[in-house]
Amino acid sequence: MPIRLRKFIGTILIIVLVLAYALVANTIAVATLGNAPWWGHLLYFLLTGLLWVLPAMVIIKWMAGPRQR
Repeated sequence: MPIRLRKFIGTILIIVLVLAYALVANTIAVATLGNAPWWGHLLYFLLTGLLWVLPAMVIIKWMAGPRQR
């Protein structure tokens, strides 16, 4: 697969990932954190704010293509 096509597909996948992840994370927050203390909100949003990076890293590695020797 050409590298330009990989980068295009990867870019679309990352945009979809971020949008879907934000929607799910905020829906869970609204449903569960209503009466939580401030530190519960802080911890939840800190963890969920960083967690999306893991699947994005996989997509970015795929976009870079196979290792060259």
